[in-house]
Amino acid sequence: MRYDYSSIGFITFDCLCWPFTEVPPGGGCNIVEEFTLAVSGAAGTAVIAAAKMGLNCLAVGGVGEDLMGDWVLKRLSAFGVDISAMQRKPEWRTSSSIVTTRADGSRPALHMNGATRDFYVDDAMMSQVIDASVVHLGGVGLMKAMDQGRNRELAKRAKARGAVTTVDVFAGSPDDLPAIADVLPYTDYFMPSIEEAQALTGRGDAGDMSKVFLDMGVNCCIFTLGAEGAYYRHRDGTTFRIPAFDIAVKCTCGCGDAFNAGFAVATRKGFNPEDTVRFAQATSALNATGLGSQAGVKSFDHTIEFMNTTKTRQ
Repeated sequence: MRYDYSSIGFITFDCLCWPFTEVPPGGGCNIVEEFTLAVSGAAGTAVIAAAKMGLNCLAVGGVGEDLMGDWVLKRLSAFGVDISAMQRKPEWRTSSSIVTTRADGSRPALHMNGATRDFYVDDAMMSQVIDASVVHLGGVGLMKAMDQGRNRELAKRAKARGAVTTVDVFAGSPDDLPAIADVLPYTDYFMPSIEEAQALTGRGDAGDMSKVFLDMGVNCCIFTLGAEGAYYRHRDGTTFRIPAFDIAVKCTCGCGDAFNAGFAVATRKGFNPEDTVRFAQATSALNATGLGSQAGVKSFDHTIEFMNTTKTRQ
């Protein structure tokens, strides 16, 4: 395969501050301690975190011909990510967010969807985009052009070519389910947050929710549970939970997306299922120790050391 990891979908420019307390009244000003910029989104966070940990990565998405787009492409390139499949048009605007991070790590945000809804992988691009050991669709439900059947075709072709396929979503209600159900028959690992799984299914139990998705054709469900860790259920009957690591949280922005990167890295390394999820959980935890997506992720060796030496939550 040409790439270890092809990350396709939601790539955004983020401006973050910490710690946010409240919106000042009128034209007032509150003082914060830190500002930073980050490439984020379900595909953007994942591809940089994976590149930091040594994978040969391709980013696939869209940006506008604006200052944010300039910065996103420069930042991806700085981490060695191949940006040759990134699309750019004058009429597009780069997907962007203002993220106000509270002291507890929660992060209310303002977001403009932008070019994520517009980019499209045509037949001329397809062979490059799926030429990877792990092909990730990040942000199904936000990719308006791709969600109209093209994500399904891409996942189908990727599996036929021998790739491991992973899917993360942007979901807030059962109305988002059709675009997601479309790709699940060609998905090896479906990795939403527990909140997204609940919103899609209307159910509260992880076993019940995973059965819904398994019945739709996915091979394995992995739900990220925030401070409770992660839940894994495979079609072959393998089911387990991995606890979260005990850390001081600074910012939760991109934690689920960093989990996806860690999962891809561990898959390429040939880890067993429990160690794969544990490594993904470690990547997510490290992400939460810094301000902005990927900030706490440094390298594969650093993540392994963290995984082997950090206590988990009881």
